[in-house]
Amino acid sequence: MSNQCLASSGRTAAQTSHLDVKRLTANYKPSIWSCDFLQSLQIDDRNHKEVYGDNRWKLMEEDLKNMIDAESLETTLELIDDIHRLGLGHRFEASIKETLDRVLKNLDQITDEDTPNLHLTALSFRLLRHHGFQVSQDVFKFFMDCDGNFKDCHCKDVKGMLSLYEASFLGIEGETLLDEALAFTSLHLKNLSRLHVTQDKGVLEQVSHALEMPLHHRMQRLEARWFIEVYSKKAYENQVLLEFAKLDYNMVQQTYQRDFKDISRWWKDTGLAKKLSFSRDRLMELFLWSVGIVSEPQFSDVRKGITKASALITTIDDVYDVYGTLDELQLFTSAVERWDVNAVEILSDYQLKLCFLALYNTVNEMTYETLKEQGVNVLPYLTKAWADMCKSWLTEAEWRHNKYTPTFDEYLANAWISVSGVVILVHTYFLLNQNISDEALKCLENHHDLLRWPSVIFRLLNDLATSKAELERGETATSISSIKRGGVVSDEESAHKYISNLIESTWKKMNKDGLIFGANSASSPFTKEFVAAATNLARIAQCIYQYGDGIGAPDKRVKNRILAVIVQPV
Repeated sequence: MSNQCLASSGRTAAQTSHLDVKRLTANYKPSIWSCDFLQSLQIDDRNHKEVYGDNRWKLMEEDLKNMIDAESLETTLELIDDIHRLGLGHRFEASIKETLDRVLKNLDQITDEDTPNLHLTALSFRLLRHHGFQVSQDVFKFFMDCDGNFKDCHCKDVKGMLSLYEASFLGIEGETLLDEALAFTSLHLKNLSRLHVTQDKGVLEQVSHALEMPLHHRMQRLEARWFIEVYSKKAYENQVLLEFAKLDYNMVQQTYQRDFKDISRWWKDTGLAKKLSFSRDRLMELFLWSVGIVSEPQFSDVRKGITKASALITTIDDVYDVYGTLDELQLFTSAVERWDVNAVEILSDYQLKLCFLALYNTVNEMTYETLKEQGVNVLPYLTKAWADMCKSWLTEAEWRHNKYTPTFDEYLANAWISVSGVVILVHTYFLLNQNISDEALKCLENHHDLLRWPSVIFRLLNDLATSKAELERGETATSISSIKRGGVVSDEESAHKYISNLIESTWKKMNKDGLIFGANSASSPFTKEFVAAATNLARIAQCIYQYGDGIGAPDKRVKNRILAVIVQPV
């Protein structure tokens, strides 16, 4: 049944519904991006493989590979760090892994020297852990006194302090040495920044940037854009690396623009933004979200699939939060659980029918593509993820209807599902993987911790940004209200602090999963690409909700980030 047919046959039901039912409104602002905006951009039609195959690119790439292999250890590690921060990790993955393999084998030599280098030790630790290598926090023991405190003499080593600060965010639960490192470096770097101790403006800029948000928590493409500007100001920048980074950044951006043109045509064809005036039309912001999860240029289909899923999530979330009555939401949840096209007949409202059929058709189409390419029917896993999320949304609607405020544990047990991270990651797994394993399918079905922890971070960040607007709309269940109800804290400020601490402890849990499923793990049911995508879900949540609700109420900062990552070349 087409959307056009429904538009005709369902109009009477829709009119009746609007007349008889008093519906909430969230007063979401319209999208700031016109439908024709990116369609009008002039995009280089050459395939990125064709461009990367050009002799100029090949020569620069070979020069940089030789630099990775030939330089001194400290210079090599700094080059690898620069490559990552400039957004070029996908270009030198094999060379970087080979180098870090050698670093790990010789790590004792780095840390057992008479006067080990704090910067070199911390940089080695961070890069190794970032790539999933097992390395102990004990490498930092030399820099501590007999009482277990970091020696005050390191305060003057700004480069070392900054490296130790960034390394501390890759800690896992129970690593008290890294907790001490974070407290020690945060205190002294804040003093340095406040008092302008160093005359190097570039160093102060990097310190301020790190204190605002650590590198480990940042969206990688946005960091690349920022670091290209910073790197170009360095006195001893590598001109080959800088030129290569700029060319690559702009070429990848062109890929994003092609992706968005495709997905915007799909979104326009669904008619949801036009027909459902109560919902958020945030396709551009959701596409940025998908870039944050999977940024490599070869994964266009993955980004487009994630954006489709996210657009449907946002729309149907608004059905549960704003539009639907409790009776309608119970019927809609039942329809999703049944996953039968005939279930649309139990929905009396025209707009709910549109939502259900858009979801049904889109997920079935994704399932067909996976079955065609890989011979695996993934529909039961996708529909279970959607049904679980709809049931969690229904629970929140029932709490709101009954004016019930759950305990924090009760709230979070439901809310980490309702935030949609599981649905996004289940879709991402099937979009990313060419070899779907039975073990991975079981892990997805049972909500493996690799899905849980980034979803918890996503939920708590979302609550910090949106709880005020939700309470004004009549929500009774948020992190803030549930914590205060349980008597854990009594005021708003303490509740925010409590949640921020919980976010940090959840990052440590997720870091552990990154090490378990790391570079040399043969036991992982998941590919390194999927592990990275799961971690990136938490990173893009940190980005989107850093200054407020970047989806519900995107401001100028969100617009500027979209322009930097997707629209404006370097």
